[in-house]
Amino acid sequence: MLSKAKLKLIRSLELKKNRQSEGLFVAEGPKVVGDLLPYFTPRFIVATRTWLEHGAVPAHTEIIEVTDDELAKASFLKTPQEVLGVFEREGQQVNKLTSQQVGAELSLVLDDVQDPGNLGTIIRTADWFGIRQVICSPGTADAFSPKVVQATMGSIARVSVNYTDLPSFLAQRPAGTPVYGTFLEGENIYRHPLSSNGLIIMGNEGKGISPAVSRFVTEKLFIPPHPANATTGESLNVAIATAITCAEFRRRAFQ
Repeated sequence: MLSKAKLKLIRSLELKKNRQSEGLFVAEGPKVVGDLLPYFTPRFIVATRTWLEHGAVPAHTEIIEVTDDELAKASFLKTPQEVLGVFEREGQQVNKLTSQQVGAELSLVLDDVQDPGNLGTIIRTADWFGIRQVICSPGTADAFSPKVVQATMGSIARVSVNYTDLPSFLAQRPAGTPVYGTFLEGENIYRHPLSSNGLIIMGNEGKGISPAVSRFVTEKLFIPPHPANATTGESLNVAIATAITCAEFRRRAFQ
């Protein structure tokens, strides 16, 4: 049975300030919880008998069996999915941020991406394309909010998400590290040379890459519409643009 205190704690984690003060976050569903268990320490697991019959959790983990109705009261989803986990925020994410990795690998940099769904999709996209570092501005949505965690579909377990002042971070990057950014006045991404390492900056949904960050961009890229003279929307959704950009970088590896 889920106590009132535990229920209150879970519901409080909808707010960023509580997630930070408690050092906890919530994940839901067999897929997401299952993917996070090897990387993050669960404070406790709330689950129905259906999940407990086949779910596996680390030894000594507190498990609270609940009914479907009890789970619904705790869940942030419209349709609860058998299990909810409350995890320690400081987990064992792979590849913590290092300047050496930033210089040697492809990494994503997010400049005030504010929509939780977009951030979750970007993290999921990074996971698919083997990009293990996502560096975010302080104004970017919290990667550990329930909406973002759910949108990652477990990829938050395999992608290291770090928050820092971007101008300072970019100023200290290893010498010679290419910095890419998407701009309407950029070079055609399908024709422009792309490297196997560097930083790919994606900007805010409405304002794009800020002036303070754009001055560090060494390679401006543009995803052209088709046909070139077609009348289209003003821009692509940032999560879609990120997926196209990552796919093009990785496509070059097969040439």
